[in-house]
Amino acid sequence: MFDEEKTINDVLKGNLSAFQHIVKQYQNLVYSILNRILSNDEDIEDVGQEVFIKVFNNLKSFKRESKLSTWIARITYHVALNYIKKNSRHYFDTIDENSDFQFASETPETKLIGKEFDAYINRLISELPLQYRTVITLYHLDEFSIQEIQNITQFPEGTIKGYLFRARKLLKAKLEKDGYP
Repeated sequence: MFDEEKTINDVLKGNLSAFQHIVKQYQNLVYSILNRILSNDEDIEDVGQEVFIKVFNNLKSFKRESKLSTWIARITYHVALNYIKKNSRHYFDTIDENSDFQFASETPETKLIGKEFDAYINRLISELPLQYRTVITLYHLDEFSIQEIQNITQFPEGTIKGYLFRARKLLKAKLEKDGYP
């Protein structure tokens, strides 16, 4: 069982191996967010490492006003956006069709639907505008609340709800167009 408070305190006392517990606990979250914002596996790897360096260097400033996962997700989101700003104006249009990120957790239904549908959904999500892609990923895939997404992205609550609504509407329209109920 991951004890967040104890692990943070151990890291702050200089126990570097305790930081590995933080990395292990939150690496899927970080890479899930990065996979939706960035399209290149090398960029995702590089930015992921940068995120954990920032987490380590700034852990002492974590005020514990939110969950550690929310704080790390916020860092991830901002580091990814800064990376995009630094590296390319056209980064938003880049789509990685070879992404193997799973849209939903493994359930009997997803197993029946198969990997092709997962890849199709991933492609549809990757085609959404960045804001929609980010919000729908944080809400549905990473299961953050609206308030947590607001803390991560700094978008107002109404904006987040609007983005979720529009993203779902776009996905539904694309699915219906392609013959899915």
